Amino acid sequence: MNLAAIPFPEISTEIFSIEIGSLTFALRWYALAYIAGLLLGWQLCVRLIRNVEFWPDQTPPMTSQQLEQLLNWVVVGVILGGRLGFVLFYQPDYYLARPLEILKVWQGGMSFHGGFLGVSVAALVFALRNRLEILGLADLLALSAPIGLLLGRVANFINAELWGRPTTLPWGVVFPGEAAQSCTGAIGLCTRHPSQIYEAALEGLVLGAVLLTLALRRKWLHSPGALTGMFLAGYGSARFLVEFVRQPDMQFVTEENPIGHALHFGTGGLTMGQILSLPMILTGVALIWWVRSDRANRKPKKHVEVG
Repeated sequence: MNLAAIPFPEISTEIFSIEIGSLTFALRWYALAYIAGLLLGWQLCVRLIRNVEFWPDQTPPMTSQQLEQLLNWVVVGVILGGRLGFVLFYQPDYYLARPLEILKVWQGGMSFHGGFLGVSVAALVFALRNRLEILGLADLLALSAPIGLLLGRVANFINAELWGRPTTLPWGVVFPGEAAQSCTGAIGLCTRHPSQIYEAALEGLVLGAVLLTLALRRKWLHSPGALTGMFLAGYGSARFLVEFVRQPDMQFVTEENPIGHALHFGTGGLTMGQILSLPMILTGVALIWWVRSDRANRKPKKHVEVG
């Protein structure tokens, strides 16, 4: 029993609800996080586009009008990709047996990695259709993404979902619900890592601060694709580390596999979140190296006269 346990705050998952006849319409924190993340990210991109000194040759990758059109594509990409990613990566057998339940997004079940792929495909198609510079557009999306990640993880905490593994550390949280309180060997209340807050801090605050610093002070927007690489490597690394204290999805947990590894090797293994994060890390590092080395090779050499 953890005597220093932090009780879970009494916060309703609904901000407000309206009943019309037999129907109830509710605004939930998770929905607000999506909406606010998209709008705030869009406003950040608008400000960056209007400051042409941030861009190479003072040419932003798109106009403000094109950015408004892209927002619609991003909304579709994040919802479809997030939902299909959850279905395919985490519970394919369940949803293949119940395909109509794939449409019930209001019941929960979204994957960041799936949402990332959905947004990537939507942005790529939009860039090709409008003949835009792909890497510059990707940098804009990379700069705005940590806002949504921060708000989304806070909403996960409010919803008391995606909590961490049991812990005896002083900041362990007593999450409500039978599943959260089902801890092997626990005496009394079960305290868990607030892994949602860890992710909000690393994926949102820290990664966002790093990207903005590189963009505004180190002029990384002059090297299209470098910020995208930093986002991929930064998010992948943060998620990979937090997975060590995050409770894996129940479909991966068995008596023989209590850690919930989706890939086994020897006595260890990797969770599904770690498996999906590794390609992001490798791609991000490779992209940074390629962009920065290409820029260095394109710098004109100084002429030295020999007399």
